[in-house]
Amino acid sequence: MNATNSFNFNSATNTQAAEATRTDFAKAAPKAFRALVGFDAAARAGLDPALVELIQIRSSLINNCAYCLHMHTNDARKAGESEDRLHLVAVWREARHFFTPKEQAALALTEAVTRIADAGVPDAVYAEAAAHFDEAELAQVIALICTINTWNRVALATAKRAGTDQR
Repeated sequence: MNATNSFNFNSATNTQAAEATRTDFAKAAPKAFRALVGFDAAARAGLDPALVELIQIRSSLINNCAYCLHMHTNDARKAGESEDRLHLVAVWREARHFFTPKEQAALALTEAVTRIADAGVPDAVYAEAAAHFDEAELAQVIALICTINTWNRVALATAKRAGTDQR
């Protein structure tokens, strides 16, 4: 097996070691951490809690952030989200009947903003979201997508481990 096809069976151990040697973002940059918490709270204010979790789950899946994915799937379950929908967020386009048109528009926008370097936000994706959200809601959805992408990057950069959330 060549190096590009090898699998590292010690990745959990490596993640634990990395987490132990990386900075605690909240303690090392408390002002930045509090600002991000405030931005996150402002972004989600007034949005449907189920929609908030779907957006956060989709972005976390795309970014391969196990820490945030674990946190937000658990939060969604506690809020009453069905296991079927949680399992299908990753393939929502093939399971559209599980998601409302508004949720589908938000998920498409989440993908476009999360993968913004690939192709920007296509006009059709933005127009579909704008058809389902008023201007203020759309701005909040975009802000929420930005916050979860930031949280994903903080968690990945500091090697946060899934299941260690202390909220």
